[in-house]
Order: sequence, then structure tokens, then C-alpha cells
Amino acid sequence: MAKGELTRLSAVELARLIRTKKASPVEVTEAHLAAIGKVNPAVNAFCTVAAEKALAWAREAERAVKKRAKLGTLHGVPVAIKDLTVTAGIRTTFGSTLYRDHVPTEDAEVVRRLKAAGAIVLGKTNTPEFGAGANTVNKVFGATRNPWNTALSASGSTGGGAAALAARMAPLAEGSDFGGSLRTPAAFCGVIGLRTSAGLVPKHPATLPWHDQSVAGPMARSAEDCALLLDAMIGLSPLSPLSCAAPWRSAREVVAKARSPRGLRLAYAPDIAGIGVNGEIEQICRTAAHDLRDAGASVDEIEINMSDGRDAFIALRAEAMAGNHLQRLERIGELDDNLAGNIRAGFALTVTDLARAEHKRAEIWHRWRGLFEKYDLVLTPTAPVPPFPVEKNYPEVVEGRKMRMYMDWIGPTFLVSLAALPAASVPAGLTSAKLPVGLQIVGPRFSEPLILSAAKFVEDVHPIGVPPNCG
Repeated sequence: MAKGELTRLSAVELARLIRTKKASPVEVTEAHLAAIGKVNPAVNAFCTVAAEKALAWAREAERAVKKRAKLGTLHGVPVAIKDLTVTAGIRTTFGSTLYRDHVPTEDAEVVRRLKAAGAIVLGKTNTPEFGAGANTVNKVFGATRNPWNTALSASGSTGGGAAALAARMAPLAEGSDFGGSLRTPAAFCGVIGLRTSAGLVPKHPATLPWHDQSVAGPMARSAEDCALLLDAMIGLSPLSPLSCAAPWRSAREVVAKARSPRGLRLAYAPDIAGIGVNGEIEQICRTAAHDLRDAGASVDEIEINMSDGRDAFIALRAEAMAGNHLQRLERIGELDDNLAGNIRAGFALTVTDLARAEHKRAEIWHRWRGLFEKYDLVLTPTAPVPPFPVEKNYPEVVEGRKMRMYMDWIGPTFLVSLAALPAASVPAGLTSAKLPVGLQIVGPRFSEPLILSAAKFVEDVHPIGVPPNCG
């Protein structure tokens, strides 16, 4: 099989070909390294490529196949790791000049698990400094560009992972999500990003191990691939105090067996953040919801306004930023303005501010909980705007409304994070400018297999194809 063909295949298919000896881990790894060499200079999704290590791991994986050893579910399948996640022997900068040449000596627990499943780590994908931004740009590596139009943003903070997937440089990507960092890049780049239930994917090392709004999760080009990667990430760990066991055996098995949305109780809400949504985006998402109804699901169009949770999320996020960067306060002047502003805001909070935020968070969670007593899943547009110019920090105006700060435009995703709920963004179609639109699917805790099954039905009806020059 030609190298170019290998990069177009799903992770599920690559794993099958490797298992049946119809493709080798070395061939697959070489094909993706060649794609990185060809496409990455224009997109800047990968900030560090571990070519020698990846090929060495691939040769080891190939020997295991030849010896008929027991193979993991991701045996020989390449994966991209976000540059916020530490990797032993591979540079991890966190997108910060403070860590420009930092090479960790240990793998994060999620990376260890992916390697144990047989995955081949290709390298690290770009992120804004310490993930503080919904546009992937930093002073170390510059901006990641959207493969559908390189003049535009890939969003953030897992923008490098989303762009790498869309551009066929990797079949799988690991990422993290606090305010929407797996979902908005997925929406902008036309892939699937899944925010997981807190504790499902162990987070270690973590400065704030008890924090439940920032989670690790999978990103892929299909729901089944996303479920495959999720299965390799999850499981109890003594290293993570929030660690919990999934109440299912295999998310991938559930998604693979899902045949119809018949019987699903769905709600479609066009603007949960109360900031407005681009008309074309809203219509594409509404059509996707109607298509699920036509396929047998029940779909109610409802009005949900969670905008009163905005200040609570901003406060609690600032508190987390202050805690995460407590040891770097003396160097705050060297940090990006977004990040430095978040940290300063955290230290300006009072106990009363935090108490109010926690009370509002509880109220928002109970509202979501009430919705899930009536509906299995809630559908919303992931992002209220299409991809914007890569030079912009954020869209300052959404449908005529001026945003108060750089976070406000991702209200549709952070109001889900506020309640620590799982959610995915799945491509729902393309705009007239041939740019992807993401539909957000929100569910109750531990509903990841159901969320990905619904995503599978959406992607089946609305395939979006491949970005220009990436096929």
C-alpha cells in the first residue's frame, strides 16, 4: 500500500492491517512522518517531531508482530501528544519560553497507557502557552494554522492536535479540555474532540490533582477512532485522586455496534451562552439535529440560557490558573498576556467571589441534571463563529455583541465545563466558504459511549471530506 494511502486510513483500519500483517508499523510510521515533512511547514501543527524515537518504537512493534506476541489495541498506530502533556525524552515546552528546552524524564500517565496499548508517539502538537487561549499561538513556535484555510485559526488549546488530524499527519491525537480546548479546535478543523467525565482519564503529573474541570481526552477523525483511543486512556490509577472506573467494558464496542439513533431523546438548543450564533452555523447544526430526528430519534428544539454561569466559570478558571502557576509568580512578566492576566485575576479573587462561583456552579449543574432527566443528550453549536484570521487573539464581536474578554466567545463550551460534563464536537457540515462546522453533543457523566454513538450518526450523514492539499 502506498504511503499516501496509509495516512488516509482510520486508526481502526490501521490497527487491523497491522494485526493481520497487511501493513507494518514501520510503513505506517514512515508514511505519517513523510506527511508531517510535507504538510507541517504550512500548518505548524507539530512543534516537536520525534522521528528517530518513533521509528525505533515502530521497529520494536514490528518485531512483536513477527513474533506473534500479544498486541495492544493501538499496536503500531501513530498518535500525536499535546505539548502540555509530559513525554519522557521528548521536548515538552508547554508553549512557554520558560520551558523552551525542557525534556521530561517521565511520561504522563496517559502517555504511558497509550504506549502500553502499542501506540507510536510521533511527537508533540502545538498549544498556546500553558493552554491559556482559544487560538493556538505562542512565542516559542508561532501559530498553528487551519488546514482548511491556512490564513485562519485552528482554535485552541488543542489546535495542534486538531490540525494534525485534519491534515492527515496523524490518525489519533491526545489533548486536554478546560473551557473547550478539545471541542472548539475540533469544530474549526473538522474532526472529533471529546471532553471526558472528570476522573475517567487519570491526570498525572498534575499541579492540582483534585481539579475536575480540566480533563484529558481523545481526538480523532471519526467517532469509532475516538472511542478506540478513549478505551486506551481510561482506567483506575493510584496516581490520580479523582480516578474512577468506567461503567462500560469498551466504548469502541458500543460505537461500532450502534446502528441507528432510533429511541434517543435529544434536545437541540441554538444558543446556550446567550451571545448569539452565526446564522449559517446555526442552520447547519439545526439541520444535523433534524436529520437525527428523521433517522428515528426524538428531537425537541428548546431554549437553554446558561449565560449566568459565565462569571462563575471565569472566577474558578482564574483560581485554577493562580494555583497552577503559584511557583512561577516571580516570572509572570515573561508570560503571555492572556495567561498573565488569568493569574493576576486569580489572586485578586476574594473568598466571597469563590463562594458565589461555587454556588452558581452548583445551580448550573442542577439545571443540566434536570435536562438529562428528560433528554439523553443535548445538542448545540460548538462554536458561535467560523474560523477567524490566525493573527487575531479572539473574535471581539459575535453577532453584533462585543465580547468582554478573550474567553467569552467560547461560552457554548465552557458552560458545559462548568458542570464538569462530558461533551464532544462532531463535524456537522461545511459553510459556503468550505469551512467545517461543529455540533456539540453534551451528555450526563459517563455517557461517552452514547455521545460518540450519536456523533457517529452525524458524521455518517454529513461527511465533510478532506482539507485542500491534505488528501
